[in-house]
Amino acid sequence: MTPAPPSILATARRLADEVLFPDAARVDGLDAVPAAHLDALAAEGLYGASVSQQVGGLGLDLPTACGVTEELASGGLATAFVWLQHRGLSMMLAAESTPAELRDQWLGSVCQGKVRGGVALTGLIPGPPLLRAQPAPGGWRLDGEAPWVTGWGLIDLLLVVARGPQDTLVTLILDAAGQPGLSVSRQRLAAVDASVTVRLRFDGVVVPTERLAGQQPFDPAESLRPDRLRINGSLALGLASRCGRLMGPGPLDDELAACRTRLDEAVDADVAAMAQARAAASALAVRAAAALAVWDGSTSIAAGQHPPRLAREALFLLVF
Repeated sequence: MTPAPPSILATARRLADEVLFPDAARVDGLDAVPAAHLDALAAEGLYGASVSQQVGGLGLDLPTACGVTEELASGGLATAFVWLQHRGLSMMLAAESTPAELRDQWLGSVCQGKVRGGVALTGLIPGPPLLRAQPAPGGWRLDGEAPWVTGWGLIDLLLVVARGPQDTLVTLILDAAGQPGLSVSRQRLAAVDASVTVRLRFDGVVVPTERLAGQQPFDPAESLRPDRLRINGSLALGLASRCGRLMGPGPLDDELAACRTRLDEAVDADVAAMAQARAAASALAVRAAAALAVWDGSTSIAAGQHPPRLAREALFLLVF
């Protein structure tokens, strides 16, 4: 993978160092990520990071998007986590297979961060479907649940992928707001709780026909493509990077570079290689957080300090 352009990485690092990290301890105790943090990312065009410049995005390739994600995660994981969910909506709207009416209606505002998105990708999970979509008068009916939906109250649109008739995947765009048949319950998390992650239960929620983004055969392997999983590994790299920067130069720097290279190389390998590379990055984040706690000493167990927050976030990344 080629290095990311220094200008956009410098912008992401500045946001991380000057906006996100100085406020990370406070955000850790909030009910929701401050809208001002998301506004700061939008002001730099990062909500359209992976969308081509021709339609209003920054046109970042995968290596660059991974680098930006790593920098933002080093500043504040909760904010980076909410922001990263938006990528699914923006890339779907920019896809050639998406109906032109949907692109014309939302893509510009989505790239600018004026309209912000989240994802409910429950239909991609192998096995019996947790969320079903069936044709209904005027549109599609959703029944089931999406256990982990991030950014509720901070997003405007929800990209929903549900299992449809004849083992298909149905992709719909839902308003991220209360509506008939939709139940919302907060998931309280030990880390990044300010991401406002919720469980959604659908009981006959009807999505209008014009909100259908696509329908295709369900292929369990599609969601496990290494190139689609690479960017999530950047969250762990960002956390480990912050731990290393707090401690100063040391062996962790070389380990971080090795983990990054392993993730990059796994993009062109198989599913197992990417799974192992992501596991190694998450394990590094745990070890880095533990090393920071030891380096910082007894203050590491005091509330409001960075080491205990980073340790909890490393635990979160083990299961994300």
